[in-house]
Amino acid sequence: MQSELLIAILAGLGGMFGWGLADFFAKKTIDKIGDTVTLAWGHIFGTLALLIIVLFQYFGTDQSINIPNGINTWLLLILFGALQAVVYLLLYKGFGQGQVGILSPVFASFSGITALLSIVFFGETVTGPLLAGLAILFLGIILVSVDLSALRSRDFSFSHIPGFKVVAISTLLAAFWTLFWDTFLGGGDWLMYTFLMYTFMTVFILIFTRLRRIDLHFSDASVWKFLIFIGLFEVGAYLAISLGYSLTPHTSIIALLSGAFSLPVIILARIFLKEKISRIQTIGSMVIVVGIIFLSLV
Repeated sequence: MQSELLIAILAGLGGMFGWGLADFFAKKTIDKIGDTVTLAWGHIFGTLALLIIVLFQYFGTDQSINIPNGINTWLLLILFGALQAVVYLLLYKGFGQGQVGILSPVFASFSGITALLSIVFFGETVTGPLLAGLAILFLGIILVSVDLSALRSRDFSFSHIPGFKVVAISTLLAAFWTLFWDTFLGGGDWLMYTFLMYTFMTVFILIFTRLRRIDLHFSDASVWKFLIFIGLFEVGAYLAISLGYSLTPHTSIIALLSGAFSLPVIILARIFLKEKISRIQTIGSMVIVVGIIFLSLV
């Protein structure tokens, strides 16, 4: 249905801008307090934001709180939270080992893997024009994630890319997480499930920082507002894709659009941080826009 397609596109755009804005603000904090501390505090604020939304939804609208029934549901929510925490931690570890400009396109491919698996193995129905739009969008995602200066580096070698294995594992886990999260949400309370999954993810990240004895304290008070923004926008992304997955069968559209989160990052970095955008990234940005327009006209 056309309405379901529109919902899927809006949900995917919500994920794109949510994760993109979260990454943009993360760029302003990671250099000051470190990636793991940023990750932990961003998720703490995100969990608090989700809690407020849930309380408002169920008390402000006189709806009863729908606590999941059955041990299997709880175990799956814990598993989804733990798996997503592992995705983040592995990705940050990989970025710390190698060059982000080389590894970022690798992780960006998770959305294409999700779309491919959904279409080939999970029976998602796509028409020829829709498939063409998805292919255009995926091409744009890869192009906008490429850093040619990193590829031209003398230290670069296709035979040995520092951090590649870790990021590749993170990419595959992200693809399968996205695919099965979509399946899991079918018929369930998407808001409560998202809140619980996100809470468990935060708990696992905090356990990791505890085990690694990472100090979450820092002295730069100017960072707090950015950490709050990270949590808010990331929550917005999760809410958008979860709503889209629960209401529509268009897994591939939501996955690919939300996977284009690099687009708002490079635009905002160009405007506010005066970072240069390469020619290939400019082309990739235009290709993504063309893909979005194409999908909306299918």
